[in-house]
Amino acid sequence: MEGRRQNNHYERFRLKNSEQRFILILGDILAGVIALFLALFIWAEFDLLDFTAAFFRDRVDTWFYFLPIIWVALLIDTYDLGKAGKFKSTLKGVIIALMVAAVAYLIVYFLVPPMSLPRVGVASFIIIASILTLIWRLIFIRMFKAVSQQKRVLIIGAGNAGTELIREIEKSDPKPFNLIGLIDDDPLKLNTRVLGVPVLGDHKMMEPITEQMGVSDFILAITHEMNPGMLHTILDAQEAGIELTTMQDAYEAITGRVPISLLQPDWVVRAFLDRKPNSGFYRIFKRLLDLFLALIGLVGLLIAFPFIALGLIIEGNVPIIFKQERLGRGGVPYTIYKFPTMRKHTDDENYALVTAKKDPRITKFGRLLRKTHLDELPQIINVLKGEMSFVGPRPERSELVQVFQNGVPFYRTRLLVKPGITGWAQIHQGYAETVAETSIKLEYDLYYISHATLWMDVTILLRTFGSVLGLKGR
Repeated sequence: MEGRRQNNHYERFRLKNSEQRFILILGDILAGVIALFLALFIWAEFDLLDFTAAFFRDRVDTWFYFLPIIWVALLIDTYDLGKAGKFKSTLKGVIIALMVAAVAYLIVYFLVPPMSLPRVGVASFIIIASILTLIWRLIFIRMFKAVSQQKRVLIIGAGNAGTELIREIEKSDPKPFNLIGLIDDDPLKLNTRVLGVPVLGDHKMMEPITEQMGVSDFILAITHEMNPGMLHTILDAQEAGIELTTMQDAYEAITGRVPISLLQPDWVVRAFLDRKPNSGFYRIFKRLLDLFLALIGLVGLLIAFPFIALGLIIEGNVPIIFKQERLGRGGVPYTIYKFPTMRKHTDDENYALVTAKKDPRITKFGRLLRKTHLDELPQIINVLKGEMSFVGPRPERSELVQVFQNGVPFYRTRLLVKPGITGWAQIHQGYAETVAETSIKLEYDLYYISHATLWMDVTILLRTFGSVLGLKGR
């Protein structure tokens, strides 16, 4: 590939997912800052004030300058690149953020004294920020599609791993990159198609195919022993500037999940050899975050308890607190606390272990509690006791763990960390009723366990807040 090395025509503008997300957030912050400046100007004009340093010093409180950050926090659910790349999802996210901001504004508007809130300034900010964010997002969508088309990919390996990756690529909208085809050394696969994608040749044809089709990236999807000639060709291409990614990394970047059906039996050992789940400073700060949020949540629990208790009593759903054994970190059993949402005597071992969609056992008031996730409030006690975290895999009953670990590879790996009130799987998939759905949910859980950071935890919490506002519980 000497010619490619000399001409450098293979070089393309590359942006990693994290870099695209950073640009997206930066643009939203800039839109918020511009909206803040325009809102201050409108405020000054409306109150017939001079737009000078004295106005900023005497009339604008410090909290007003944090409005762009609050706005970005409200948009947190739109920072998934799959959603950010589609106008419909983007519009929905901005509208939800606008509605939440408007509701908060109206609540404050009627609760505080007339002259204590810069109502014109705040209202102007919300409207302008929404408009500027939509404009920026339209620009980003065009950029996202352009960058995706620039990334021209060959998948090396047309077996199970390559097929599974293609399946996930086909589900993606918009597409994460421009998939050109596959390469495989099996002569029986040449000139065939895998889910509509052509097998273009073997390793001997990789260089001319890469040259002719302007390939910028390889994804390695070979799970068996590699042909030495294939290995040398890949190394030559890497030296020439071709980006090489493993199938697992590509799968995780596209789906936010770990491909459990393709993992080797020793994956758990290798994945956590250098980084144990919930270790070091992360574990300490995560616990401090849990305690801080639990203390705030405890106040909410005390305020909501009388009203929820009254609703449960009217419906005859007592006792007020439902207790059940779940498995915690390391498989240690503990008692979880919830507000009951099902008819009396239907939550015991003689009934279905999994809650189905439109489950007839759920009461009318119980459905409201589930929709708003208020049934989970008593779990704050579990968090204070250290049995649970706010973020982590959902805890399961020992009976379910026994069932699923027999049919789902690596299922007990969920027990490496504390269970959580919410989690990566909950914001992406929610409830699982079948073994297949549980497998997908586990893929999300394993992704979280192997990638968890405080920023990821905060993101999950904010997106859960958006889910609560959207009444997405079941």
